[in-house]
Amino acid sequence: MSRAPRGSHGLEWFVARRYLSSRKGRGFLSLITLIAIGGVTVGVMALLIVIGVMSGLQHDLQRKILGSNPHGIVLQIGEDVRMDDWQQVLERVRRDPAVTVAEPFIYTEVGLNAGGDYSEGAVLRGVPSDSAATRIAGLSKHLVSGTMPFGKTDSGHPGIIVGSRLADRLGLYPGKLVTVVSFQNAKLTATGFMPQLRRFEVTGIFETGLYQYDTKFTYTSLSAAQNLLGMGSSVTGVEFNVVDPWHADAVAARLQKELDYPYKVDDWQDQNASLFSALKLEKLAMAVILLLIVLVAAFNIVSTLIMVVTDKTREIGILRSMGITGRGIQRIFMMQGTVIGLVGTVLGGSLGGLLAWLLARYQFITLPGDVYFVDHLPVELTPWDVGLILGASLLISFLATLYPARQAARLTPVEAIRHE
Repeated sequence: MSRAPRGSHGLEWFVARRYLSSRKGRGFLSLITLIAIGGVTVGVMALLIVIGVMSGLQHDLQRKILGSNPHGIVLQIGEDVRMDDWQQVLERVRRDPAVTVAEPFIYTEVGLNAGGDYSEGAVLRGVPSDSAATRIAGLSKHLVSGTMPFGKTDSGHPGIIVGSRLADRLGLYPGKLVTVVSFQNAKLTATGFMPQLRRFEVTGIFETGLYQYDTKFTYTSLSAAQNLLGMGSSVTGVEFNVVDPWHADAVAARLQKELDYPYKVDDWQDQNASLFSALKLEKLAMAVILLLIVLVAAFNIVSTLIMVVTDKTREIGILRSMGITGRGIQRIFMMQGTVIGLVGTVLGGSLGGLLAWLLARYQFITLPGDVYFVDHLPVELTPWDVGLILGASLLISFLATLYPARQAARLTPVEAIRHE
């Protein structure tokens, strides 16, 4: 038989441990204690996994968008969707100390046909040079086959690179000729509007990992895009990168103030504002919903402690008659509930962290890319998220002990010993 330790706090901890354990030594912990711990464990584990997935999805999208897009663009407001004096705008953008690179670009929607009966809509972007495309859109690192579209081709037609999923749909590969159809400069004829058609040679296939980009985007040289659209020396706008992409909004605001009307400057976060706002709202909603699981576990702790108080009322009376104060009784039950919350939080945090690591390491859960923008389940747990979840779980577990502990402390020795 174990001996009670000396000292009031030692005695309180001894009693709390006894109340956590099962009767007559038939198991290390009682069933109701295991149920209470299990509730906290499941709640913390679920919260960690879901928050990790939401954070991973958000950060993965941010990285892929930053790796495939400029940090900001300058457009001219008007009906023509074109910029004639872009050299002047380009010079003013390059003067900003936070801008690392700036180049003109063409952006238009086209149709692609590889020679069969099937055509596919696409986005055609024209960039001025190989180095500009690499520095701004990171195109060269996304190439999975072929070369960039700026050199001479075997057919003599201008080069074009195509997203991997778009290439699969049309059966495109390096060296294949494709017809690009432009409606932006369609000509009015006696039979109606006639789109402009040009032949391009596919020089490479790229893959960014973003479904919408790999199924829609194509790139060619700035001069080839200008020729297709009949824009002469005009461009769609000016794109730029900055030193710190997370401060691109401040740079965009500064450039907007300097350039003023009729120019509009947008940073990458503005261009994808609806997507990231939806992700943040979804993350918050999921956190609130899953926090309710932890609250349910907290009610489980409350009910567990109330059951123990009811079951141990006579023992509480004996302890009070032996000299333990009401505060001492209160600390006994607070210790008991805190241990339940601590063990459940540690187990939930460990299991949640392990599962998050397995998901991130082996990526055994795939997603439809056309719905979720990515083709696997990304998981990323930040120290802030982990600390917040574990701290909230411990706090809720501690608060759950207050009411039953206070009720136990209010029992008088005589009433407790008389309890049937």
